[in-house]
Amino acid sequence: MSEAGVTPGLLLRIRGEFLEMPGMRLTLRQAMRLWNLDAATCEAALRYLVEHRVLSLTAQGAFRRWEA
Repeated sequence: MSEAGVTPGLLLRIRGEFLEMPGMRLTLRQAMRLWNLDAATCEAALRYLVEHRVLSLTAQGAFRRWEA
């Protein structure tokens, strides 16, 4: 992970939250507040998880758990 602030621990934490609450949908701003992250770090982490099919982005701009 090359983005500053995005660590394996952060990715595991975010992934774990979405696994614990399968119906959870968060906008970038909501995710920033929930995990107390700055915009760049939060967006980089969420995009990484989208690229690796852990999360998906809805048409309304919310991140949710990826489903096959």
